Amino acid sequence: MPATPAWPPKSAPRLFVDGPLSVGAIVALDGPQAHYLSRVMRVAAGDAVILCDDQTGEWAARVAEAGKRTVVLTAEALLRPREAVPDFTLCAALLKKDRFDLVLEKACELGVAAIQPVLTRRCVADKLNLERARVILVEAAEQCARTALPVLHAPVKLDALLRDWPNTRTLFFADENGGEPAAATFAAAPGPAAVLTGPEGGFDEAERAAVRALPAAHAITLGPRVLRGETAVIAATALWMGTCGDWRTVT
Repeated sequence: MPATPAWPPKSAPRLFVDGPLSVGAIVALDGPQAHYLSRVMRVAAGDAVILCDDQTGEWAARVAEAGKRTVVLTAEALLRPREAVPDFTLCAALLKKDRFDLVLEKACELGVAAIQPVLTRRCVADKLNLERARVILVEAAEQCARTALPVLHAPVKLDALLRDWPNTRTLFFADENGGEPAAATFAAAPGPAAVLTGPEGGFDEAERAAVRALPAAHAITLGPRVLRGETAVIAATALWMGTCGDWRTVT
């Protein structure tokens, strides 16, 4: 006899929806999500869709109705509980729009718990469309099979960030002028952490001195080369995840 196909299939569309979800919950989707399911994925009644609610976890759902403007689904089974997210915050200076889009996407894929955009004196960009940024995070989470969305904070000026910084959270400062090797420094302080990365023009001397004066700050180096802002984000986050985060427990 042929093997019974896995359900839901790995190819099933995956979407974040408002929750919480439960067995038998009815989810009615319209707008872009309904368009994606009906016009792009061409789902029909009975097809499988994977839903995440950022609260309980990942659910197998079945299409009950597939209209042109509305798609109705029924949640049937919890596939995975919401993942435990390492206590890591990315404090990234705002970059030009396309480059910060990449920061948001890759930070989500790499597993950060929270993203704090930072305004520094040399930032080219001075504002962030939070609604658009959240859409980027949701799409990245759907693509990489996260069950938890990063918390996205509104941009804050660097001096305000430092003024309110909690001493219980280590702030690893990616200083282009140098510091201690990143991986070893991460390993020596494995508790709640954050990484601060700079803008296109780097930090100025006054900013650098202010960060280094913070008791919770540790200056780190990300190698012998000058990195773009978005590259520094990816490199630092990946190093922290491999040293202190959930990459160590992947089986």
